[in-house]
Amino acid sequence: MFHLVIALTSLLQCLCLATGKTVSGVFKSDAAREHTGQYITKFFYHGANGLMVYRLENVPVAVQKEARLLLFQEMEGFDNLSCLDRVSAAQLSVSLSTVEHNLTIPPQSYPQAWHIMYTDRYTCQEEDVDGALGDVGFQITLLNPDSAGNPLDHFSAEEAGLHTFYFLLILAYFVASCIYVQPLWQALNKGGPMHTVLKVLSTALVLQGMSVLFNYIHMARYARDGVGAPLMGSLAEFCDMVAQMQMLYMLLSLCMGWTLSRSRKSQVKPLQWDSSPTSTALAMGGVFTQGALLIWEQFEDTEHHSYHAQGSMAGVLLMALRVVLALLLASVLYQIVSAERSALKRDFYLSFAKGCFLWFLCHPVLVLISGIFNEHQIEKVITIGVILCQSISVVILYRLFLSRSLYWEVSSLSSVTLPLTMSRGSRARF
Repeated sequence: MFHLVIALTSLLQCLCLATGKTVSGVFKSDAAREHTGQYITKFFYHGANGLMVYRLENVPVAVQKEARLLLFQEMEGFDNLSCLDRVSAAQLSVSLSTVEHNLTIPPQSYPQAWHIMYTDRYTCQEEDVDGALGDVGFQITLLNPDSAGNPLDHFSAEEAGLHTFYFLLILAYFVASCIYVQPLWQALNKGGPMHTVLKVLSTALVLQGMSVLFNYIHMARYARDGVGAPLMGSLAEFCDMVAQMQMLYMLLSLCMGWTLSRSRKSQVKPLQWDSSPTSTALAMGGVFTQGALLIWEQFEDTEHHSYHAQGSMAGVLLMALRVVLALLLASVLYQIVSAERSALKRDFYLSFAKGCFLWFLCHPVLVLISGIFNEHQIEKVITIGVILCQSISVVILYRLFLSRSLYWEVSSLSSVTLPLTMSRGSRARF
């Protein structure tokens, strides 16, 4: 039921207006008057020959309204300006008097954000506006220069390079699957003490790969028309959310299960997935909390990004939750390692801790580090960094559980807990 709610939330994103390089909608005088200008979108232009193209559906109404598009490079401090001062502060102004018009953006020495806003003669009026005039349908296309200098690139400067990154990541997934899918399939069919963990890890990895594939399809379409495939973007976010919840449930269940099993002095099958009502309840509580914050974040930020810069309250709470979970796991693992006498088991727990911390802390840390980068680089740094760090985390956990699976299976059946660390008396016999 919970996954169904998340699926419906993701699919709702498809109905939202695309905030990007080809934007369609309606210019409304009421909205422009209420917000001192109807905000349309933002685009990072770079280099020379940047272009904005608009198309209108009801030109006579736009002319009668004296409709205009205003372009701003900076929006800071606008709340302290009067309506007329805001309108006059625009760097560029375009009268909406033709069906179609091309506007060339001044050359940019470095990538800069341009904000587009709609106003008309009613925007700064204090009197009530009688709704005698209709709305104006529009489509705005924003283009950066391509490698040849022609204005044909739909990607904003903050998205440039992500398309190539997703392609290379898909290629890496394909090569890795060709190499490792057979031994992994054999390990899953064999069973053993790590069977459940390997199944959850494999499912999370498949979901991550599907998310990357859907993002690539969305951006490949986006490169052609500036709209992309919003359904693919929503499915990518959905797959990522499910993977996040599965990993959280696994990591919390393992840590809590190990702690509870140690308190019960049950060492017959060490380091397995030892579920209990208490550990399951704690893990499910963390999963539901994270799921609720992920859904809230999707409603607050309708752009199709799996990893956001966390400017919303939901995003801040989500990062705080991940930090708290990392501290909780650190506390649990510290107690286990402190009481463990076996050097091999301590190494196991420490390697497990590295994978956990990398999974939970990469996003908050990258958000903090991104503050030193330029505005157009923040989204790319967070997206690429989180995907790579979480992929490395899954690889660490894979290697850990695959390499230890046979060993713990044998050692649990042996009278000697750690056959590789023999006592001195045993060594004397060899």
